[in-house]
Amino acid sequence: MDKRIDEIIENLKEVYDPEIPVNVYDLGMIYSVDVKDDVAYVVMTLTAPNCPAADMILEDVKYSSEKTEGIKEAKVELTFEPAWDKSMMSEEARLELGFM
Repeated sequence: MDKRIDEIIENLKEVYDPEIPVNVYDLGMIYSVDVKDDVAYVVMTLTAPNCPAADMILEDVKYSSEKTEGIKEAKVELTFEPAWDKSMMSEEARLELGFM
């Protein structure tokens, strides 16, 4: 596995949905991260299709991916298949939000 994927994931843990005090990775909004040559490919979702902060979150994910050394561009794909639900959150996120 490309070590840059781990670095991208660490950077994504700095991106937050402004309405939820948990990062997008631990919320389970990031479905996949891949790197080909110097391009990062991130497939993600939102907690709700009508999220008012969608543009900001997508831009933050792109920026955070591109700040990884050796990455010149990030392509972020937004999908709603499968739809996000609380079971996708990490254990830490569920604890933080009081779901455990």
